[in-house]
Amino acid sequence: MDKKTALHELKSSKQYLLRTASIFTEDDAGYAPAEGMYTVAGQLGHIAITVDWFIRGAESPEGFDMDFEAHDQAARAVTTLAEAHALIDKHYDAAEAWLAEADLAALLPEGMVMGGAPKAEVIFGLVDHAAHHRGALSVYARTMGKVAPMPYM
Repeated sequence: MDKKTALHELKSSKQYLLRTASIFTEDDAGYAPAEGMYTVAGQLGHIAITVDWFIRGAESPEGFDMDFEAHDQAARAVTTLAEAHALIDKHYDAAEAWLAEADLAALLPEGMVMGGAPKAEVIFGLVDHAAHHRGALSVYARTMGKVAPMPYM
């Protein structure tokens, strides 16, 4: 994947996420469809934190940080939409900056996650991950009697 395409994918992922999330108000931030599930704010925080996880994993000689309990706790600590949106901006912006400098053909470290694949694969991974959770947020909206807007407009 060339950098122009990767940047387009990254920016589109953020736009689609923000369109889906636009249905929620700050009053919805603490909503979760069932006990133990992420809240709306937690879902958004998790997406943002995982963007950062992919980029850090691409740059770390050790590969990806597999402490998923810490990642889960960090996402659950996001309790407001304002905080979640700030994290989305911060981590997508950092991913764009990384992309500008990254050698996308360089190989990721061997390991459990994308081991030996070109670094460009992290863009596919983070876009796919965001889409998965964007879909979950659409279901959250439906359980609240809301309809998320078409993300691709």
